[in-house]
Amino acid sequence: MSLEQIELLESLGLKLFFVAIFLLIGLAIQDVLKRGKVPRFGRFIVWLVLFLGCAGFVAKGIIEVAWEGGGLG
Repeated sequence: MSLEQIELLESLGLKLFFVAIFLLIGLAIQDVLKRGKVPRFGRFIVWLVLFLGCAGFVAKGIIEVAWEGGGLG
């Protein structure tokens, strides 16, 4: 394997790791909300914050790819 292929594999593995972590965090939060009998508005706020965090992470990745693709990084 070339160095470029290894870097690509590491990058892909890291991104998949982050997806798995976000999934596990979501499942843990769902369990805590269910067991704590949190009201609907509170659940909405919790999921909104989680979604915005994930969206920010995805936006960062897209900006990073665009930045590097433009030859600026």
